[in-house]
Amino acid sequence: MGVFNQRRRFGDLSEQELIALAISNEEDDARIFRSYAENLRSEYPASAKVFDGMAAEEDEHRQLLIDLHLERFGKTIPLIRREHVAGAYARRPTWLMENLSLERMRTEAADMERNAERFYRAAAMRTQDAATRKLLGDLAAAEAGHQHTAHELTQTHLDAETRDQEDDTAKRQFILTWVQPGLAGLMDGSVSTLAPIFATAFATQDTWTTFLVGLAASVGAGISMGFTEAASDDGALSGRGSPIKRGFASGVMTTVGGLGHALPYLITDFWTATVIAILVVFIELWAIAWIQNRFMQTPFFRAAFQVVVGGALVFAAGVIIGNG
Repeated sequence: MGVFNQRRRFGDLSEQELIALAISNEEDDARIFRSYAENLRSEYPASAKVFDGMAAEEDEHRQLLIDLHLERFGKTIPLIRREHVAGAYARRPTWLMENLSLERMRTEAADMERNAERFYRAAAMRTQDAATRKLLGDLAAAEAGHQHTAHELTQTHLDAETRDQEDDTAKRQFILTWVQPGLAGLMDGSVSTLAPIFATAFATQDTWTTFLVGLAASVGAGISMGFTEAASDDGALSGRGSPIKRGFASGVMTTVGGLGHALPYLITDFWTATVIAILVVFIELWAIAWIQNRFMQTPFFRAAFQVVVGGALVFAAGVIIGNG
């Protein structure tokens, strides 16, 4: 609450502070666009050029604002940023930008320009000073101009064919980095834990023991799969992306796959828990088949047959061993 209360109201800012805030905003936006460009340059050079051009536009407007401040208020520009002003629109932290997809970067950039224009127009309506109102109106018009410039840059550097190619590359990268490792983990967690969980269930008919075994098997398999995926390929030659991302996707989905049919054993009644666990297994296997069909272009019924048959065999093995 203390930090929030220290924020200035936008309507209380002086004209000098408004100009200083606008300068700071332009600096931040240019920096963000350049970060986007650098992150995209190796794989999406056309989109990188678009963001380079948008950053250059922000630099031009920043220089105009600095010249205005020098003329009206002198060389010393007050230090004021978005986070110092109550209600100002926030920007995504730098460390989160590195993980954005190409399409998400485009969406974020469009939102940045729209939010900036909306912010300046709303601020202009709240001030009674004619000069301040004109300044804020000019800034709003400049942000609207940025949106038009972004469209022109896209038309120049990113024709329909190039955009389609980059979109296909982004989709392929998403599949290689997230979907494939995650699918492998989900399959491993869902299928490999069937035998130990249901063997324990039918051998002991103790739901708590079964849950603990399922929890241990799921977490252990998740850790193992995560480290194995991360260590198997650094992505430099295969183009499969960050090993950390792939390991995370594989490990988490392996754990989720096992926990799905372990959690029902938190129910104390054995047969109720078992019936629910079997239903969960059925849902998991069909989800795997759907993902294979959706992202891997595997015919649905073939994927379903493979997954269901494999899962049924492992499930039967667990039941037989548990009743042995």
